[in-house]
Amino acid sequence: MTYSLQFTERMIGAFTFAESDYVAGYQVGQQNGTGLQFHLTIATGDVHAMIANSAHPAIPQGYVKCDALGGRLPVQQGTFDLFVAEGSTTRHMLYRLYFSDSTGRHLTLTGFKDVSPGPLRAIWAETSTLYTRILAGHVPVTDGGWSVTDGIVGSGILRIRPLDFAWQLTTFRVHGPTWSGRLKAFDEFGGMFLAELWQVFNPIRRILRRG
Repeated sequence: MTYSLQFTERMIGAFTFAESDYVAGYQVGQQNGTGLQFHLTIATGDVHAMIANSAHPAIPQGYVKCDALGGRLPVQQGTFDLFVAEGSTTRHMLYRLYFSDSTGRHLTLTGFKDVSPGPLRAIWAETSTLYTRILAGHVPVTDGGWSVTDGIVGSGILRIRPLDFAWQLTTFRVHGPTWSGRLKAFDEFGGMFLAELWQVFNPIRRILRRG
């Protein structure tokens, strides 16, 4: 039996045109009022297949919003990878959103969340911070855009606000044939998520290394 899963995520931040540095793009964008955000429903038609795939992929649908690019702009196609291994302990959450600005110019919003070993208090910051670039054209990047050097329209940072995260938790839905199966599928998804975070932040490993 197949079970689907979906949740909705809203991230808000700022960026700067013709800037490749994420932090500088965010800071200048805040000063200039160049806001950037997205609202995405992220879904998989088969949660067990998503769990089994090492990248844990799903499909995002929704919109990008940026007044400097023309307002609310629908995502035409997208990819999302919940956890991609970068070495044995680092994970990246990857986003790629194809859209067009109000003039019809094709653009790609690409980004990554860098989930790297550190103290447990870093979990929130690392899983809620997206280093973002907007690229010219619909570009098939697979690494969140961090290695891109050409065609950068702008760069910045998006974040999940605490209240938006609390709301996001209420948006999880699992659909499938039976109630018990839906509950089990959601439990398995949660177990996968926590297992990936444990692989990164494992406090026992940190204690042993100090010893």
